[in-house]
Amino acid sequence: MIIDGVEMRGLEPGDAAGLADAMVRNRAHLAPTEPYRPAAFYTEAGQLARIEEELALRDAGRSVPYVYVDAATGAPVGAITLRSIVLGPLCSGGIGYWVDQAWNGRGLATAGLEEVCRAARDEVGLHRVEAGTLVGNLASQRVLAKAGFEQYGLAPRYLHIDGAWRDHRLFQRLLHEDPPPAGG
Repeated sequence: MIIDGVEMRGLEPGDAAGLADAMVRNRAHLAPTEPYRPAAFYTEAGQLARIEEELALRDAGRSVPYVYVDAATGAPVGAITLRSIVLGPLCSGGIGYWVDQAWNGRGLATAGLEEVCRAARDEVGLHRVEAGTLVGNLASQRVLAKAGFEQYGLAPRYLHIDGAWRDHRLFQRLLHEDPPPAGG
């Protein structure tokens, strides 16, 4: 999928250096909405370790990681991941995403959510997907609403973000009403 000069594709080990650069470039921008990250997270080796972990989860059927890359340069400008996949009677997963500050406002997150929801339904077989935002993260809440997510709850002190336990608004998108596969 390409939108406004950005391609969304599967995450690869070769993305480590570019993601490290993007994380350094966006460190202050993401800090208010992300958990604490050690210094190693912002290095190529740290990103490679994170990518290898995501790909192992993918191979186990627990994650589907994507990266947004500038179509002209191949440089990563964000990521979106379907993770915590649970099949059986729940058939659910969670979505997390971020977009480089310089690429915000172009519809990348909304388009990515649409594509991940399509893949979650058609390829993974999920019934629903969910996402959470800090209570004050109105921009992300607007993105989720545009992508068809509905708020379904408030989770007090849900994640440790920016030095404290923070409340989160919880959103979900129901993908279909079919029963889970037999035996699942």
